Amino acid sequence: MSQSIPIHGASRTVSNTYDLSTSPTMTFNSPPSSFKMRQQVAASAKTLKPFDTKDIKVLLLENVNQTGQDILRRQGYQVEFLKGSLPKEQLIEKIRDVHVIGIRSKTKLTAEVLKEAKNLIVIGCFCIGTNQVDLQYAAENGIAVFNSPFSNSRSVAELVIAEIIALARQLTDRSMELHNGTWNKVSAGCWEVRGKTLGIVGYGHIGNQLSVLAEAMGMKVIYYDVVNLMSMGTATQVPTLKALLESADFVTLHVPELPETKNMIGAKELSQMRNGSYLINASRGTVVDIPALIDAMRSGKLAGAAIDVFPHEPAGNGDYFNNDLNKWAEDLRSLKNLILSPHIGGSTEEAQSAIGIEVADALTRYVNEGTTLGAVNLPELALRSLTTDEPDHVRVIYIHKNVPGVLRRVNEIFADHNVDKQSTDSKGDVAYLMADISNVNTDEIKGLYQSLEELSSKIKTRVLY
Repeated sequence: MSQSIPIHGASRTVSNTYDLSTSPTMTFNSPPSSFKMRQQVAASAKTLKPFDTKDIKVLLLENVNQTGQDILRRQGYQVEFLKGSLPKEQLIEKIRDVHVIGIRSKTKLTAEVLKEAKNLIVIGCFCIGTNQVDLQYAAENGIAVFNSPFSNSRSVAELVIAEIIALARQLTDRSMELHNGTWNKVSAGCWEVRGKTLGIVGYGHIGNQLSVLAEAMGMKVIYYDVVNLMSMGTATQVPTLKALLESADFVTLHVPELPETKNMIGAKELSQMRNGSYLINASRGTVVDIPALIDAMRSGKLAGAAIDVFPHEPAGNGDYFNNDLNKWAEDLRSLKNLILSPHIGGSTEEAQSAIGIEVADALTRYVNEGTTLGAVNLPELALRSLTTDEPDHVRVIYIHKNVPGVLRRVNEIFADHNVDKQSTDSKGDVAYLMADISNVNTDEIKGLYQSLEELSSKIKTRVLY
């Protein structure tokens, strides 16, 4: 699938290809018969509707990409779209009515907010992280949470490559000077990146893409991760963070926000870095002790740094990056050869479009079919779609406490019907059951639903028919 994105104020467009081969000679042969059969099943898939819900109401905040909006609207859902996040009081008022909410990183869905969301069945985080959601509370109340862990990996990796070169050449300082009318042509302290060592902390999807790009520029790559991972190219895994810090000219961080990663890079770790090295943080704002970084920059221990994420970030665009937000902000802004960017690692047209598609597709599969593949807080389950050849079938989704005896009681409720397919799994104290049962007429659906709702193990019941 290709599309062209207009560049405002310019006379050209950027062509983007998302899912087809870029080979100019690529041809498609007839697929094997098994693939044809799957296509036929998909074509005859039965459109399910939820029992006791007239319309699916969706609230999208924080300027979710148009691709995601389009997918959800095509389902016939009632979609309300807002460009920004909402203050807590307004969010609570809005969320009371909706079945689906889509957010990015600014909106905080705490237990206090979620307890007001009586109709909510699913949350879509149109970003990598999910730390803005109380995942445990959501699971315990039968609310699935989906995100997009991989779609912006390339965008972040490319930003880091740009920052490595810009820091090595002091490019942002020279640009700022010339903007202010000062011509300052110097080579002292400016380097090629070829032959330098890049240390990657966190060798996941971003880290390994970055590894490939860096090696293509002639850099030596080492990486540290808490698990043993196969390297890309000739990259080498080192046994400790200390070993990486002592060996790398550039250190870049790509780790999640966890208690273990809070202030992972502090005064001690900065002292272990090579004199005149560079630090890049495009992961989470709590990973680096910023006051310690300021000291390391002022002392000359570090030759430069790039920071894309911060412990506290504004809820919207404007003149908010000051000491009221983070008490060290003005000290940070005064430093030389420091690139500050407003959490834009994944902010490209390509990444946001791909995220919109991935998360919106996951939301529609969950709403329409109960599929939890990709959910971060519930067991991952899927059943083959019901088809138009199965008119008297219903799909039961029963989210329940993970306690003994539940399956026996559920199957007693199903006793007068044939269970065609059933799958169940648990994650901690929460279990997820899907079952397709046949020989169910419309009048019997309400009875099935009410019988499941009356079980003491019930967290949330959904019946699709």
